[in-house]
Amino acid sequence: MTVKNFKELEIWKEARRLTGEMYRFTRHSRFSKDFRLSGQIQAASVSIMSNIAEGFERGGNQEFTQFLYIAKGSCGEVRSQLYVALDQQYAEPKQAENLIESLKLLSTMISNLIEYLKNSGMKGSKFNGANRPSRSSRSRIEKHPATQLQS
Repeated sequence: MTVKNFKELEIWKEARRLTGEMYRFTRHSRFSKDFRLSGQIQAASVSIMSNIAEGFERGGNQEFTQFLYIAKGSCGEVRSQLYVALDQQYAEPKQAENLIESLKLLSTMISNLIEYLKNSGMKGSKFNGANRPSRSSRSRIEKHPATQLQS
């Protein structure tokens, strides 16, 4: 199967799932009243999935890698904000730690995809001629073990 759009990427699916978790997390009564922090954590989580999508849509692996780095940075930002939420007692420690662990896993998946893209020699779909990847290049990215969620 060739990946035709970002919605097929496991890392995007996981980023979307975690964004939903962040929105549910910030709806709790005390947290929802902290408009600045709840808005910031929501925006940073949306940034993860948005940068994965934007990078993929650019059609060049160098640009995709650049956007993956931004998404990875947003994973760190959300994790840091979760510690603020913990410090303010907006969440139970177990709940926040589970989210932090999920974000660490996503960050690792993003890092592994970055390394794969850097070492693959593929240039991306927007390049013509000799640099044009085979039809299965996006499929190789999707099937690479580093981009899969571990159960």
